[in-house]
Amino acid sequence: MIKWSFSGLKDFINCPRQYHEVKVLRNFIKAPTEQMLYGTAVHAALEDYVRDGTSLAKNYERFKPMLDVLVGLPGTRYTEHKMALTGDRAECGFDAEDYWVRGIADLLIIDDHKAIIIDYKTGSARYPDLRQMKLMALMVFAYFPEVTSIRAGLVFVMHGTIVSENYNRDMVESMWDVFLPTLTRLEAAHESGAWSPNPTPLCGWCPVDTCEYRERKRRY
Repeated sequence: MIKWSFSGLKDFINCPRQYHEVKVLRNFIKAPTEQMLYGTAVHAALEDYVRDGTSLAKNYERFKPMLDVLVGLPGTRYTEHKMALTGDRAECGFDAEDYWVRGIADLLIIDDHKAIIIDYKTGSARYPDLRQMKLMALMVFAYFPEVTSIRAGLVFVMHGTIVSENYNRDMVESMWDVFLPTLTRLEAAHESGAWSPNPTPLCGWCPVDTCEYRERKRRY
């Protein structure tokens, strides 16, 4: 059984060879970029504010109005809520040996039979990818059987915008269908050992410096 997460599956989609070298063989490490480090710092500040009311640093104060709206929503709040499912899609411990997929919700609010899931984004809102929210919603449905409807959103904190979708429990099977084709490809790659490269303009920044496409991109 292949263990996965949304970020790992996205890495596989972007480039199977890089995924294999970094995630499977661990021959290379993807060093965090300046943007990634900033995103981590913002996430930590927002989590502390929503969970404990910790004052925001001056450079993060512009996020306060948005956070106050979230804090004011009714229900029980969970920050950085870790979830994992087994191969039969049942809930399990985040570090359980038999976990199949896992993920972390930046903010989860449970209010009776309704839930809200929030994921903070510090990047561009130009190409929102709501598949991550689908996966988080599937986990919430498994963890909280009383929940029948979910509103999940990507909050682009730098732009003050949110992109959201609504899910009902009767949509669960069709939501899983979004991931199954890529998971089938991932399993096939593991079985065959064929990890094809996917050359793009970003190859020059890839950590897999043994790849011929990285060398080629570096020359230009």
